[in-house]
Amino acid sequence: MRAFGKMRWVYILIFLVLFFSLTEKIDANENMEKKEIGETLSHIFNQRARIMINQNIHELETHYLINQQLSSNAYRNEKNRINYVNEWAKKRSIRLVDANSDIRLVRVNIRENTAIVSLVQSFKLSYNYLNKIVPVQTLGVGTRHFITLKKIDGKWMIYKEWYLDPLDENPNKIAETPNGIAPSAKAKPEIYNGKKYNRSRAISYANKYAGAALGAGNNHRYNRNYLDYTGRGGDCTNFSSQVMGDAEAGGLPMTGAWRYIKGAGGSQSWVRTDSFSNYILRSGYGELVSKGDLHHIVTPTRKHPDGAISHIQPGDLIGYIIEDNDVDHFSIVVDFDKYGYPLVNSHTADRYRVPFDLGWDKNTKYVLIHIKD
Repeated sequence: MRAFGKMRWVYILIFLVLFFSLTEKIDANENMEKKEIGETLSHIFNQRARIMINQNIHELETHYLINQQLSSNAYRNEKNRINYVNEWAKKRSIRLVDANSDIRLVRVNIRENTAIVSLVQSFKLSYNYLNKIVPVQTLGVGTRHFITLKKIDGKWMIYKEWYLDPLDENPNKIAETPNGIAPSAKAKPEIYNGKKYNRSRAISYANKYAGAALGAGNNHRYNRNYLDYTGRGGDCTNFSSQVMGDAEAGGLPMTGAWRYIKGAGGSQSWVRTDSFSNYILRSGYGELVSKGDLHHIVTPTRKHPDGAISHIQPGDLIGYIIEDNDVDHFSIVVDFDKYGYPLVNSHTADRYRVPFDLGWDKNTKYVLIHIKD
């Protein structure tokens, strides 16, 4: 019996050794596949950035299953995005000079020859002007991607991809501006901090918490003192309210209608675009400078000799109307580039120092709101 007992423990020990060896081998193989997937996606996103500049769109095809509809749709979306940005630049007398991409894998699930990946991309685009000598300007965009990959003949291919793209517009519907020249301010306005609204802090806050957009601070993360409303219709208004009312930011006093309670969330006027727009204007916190399409806000008038767009300041708001006269998005003016083009930050998707009309079309109406000091 003792001999049998000893043999039993020997068998158990052998089983455990084999089991853990097999487990380690499986883990090692999975880690190798995850590394391979990470390298593949990094290559794809870096190539997309290069193609944004050189426009060799045919190079994209090698990563897609063109004969399958979902993959073909993903390919066409990227192709459209590249065409839109380049057509916008052409209409604004802008030349794109460089693009960079950085990705962070959030989750990777592998089952046989299929991988489901979620990742965050931080993208930077550099540009200058054709009609004026100024330093190279940069903008940042952050996007959250959900990608399904299929391994075909030893290569990971994009089978499906979804992300909320701030540059997903029709290249044929970009608004024209006079003589192809970008709307500009006569001079970069000085920033004045009023008794109620601190513009300097509001701008610093907007830059710090602009999220995944390349160039933003806080390690590309939102302010965790607030809920993220991205999955609840969008976080742009929540972010705009933070810029206006957080003690670290603009510092406008919260009220019964416009408030945020930690752990509970924001009121309707804090998180919903139309409610926020109505509150800011009716409360006396802000005043309407102008409302209309791009041609309307850049055209000189008796009231606005340099165009209404030149009368907004860093720390002010721009609302965007797509249809039905309802505000669909808000961004914060944070600066003017060296040419005088107003730059904005926003959430969902994340933008950092982006020209205010990039990502919109000729049918978009702009609501220019000045925050009273």
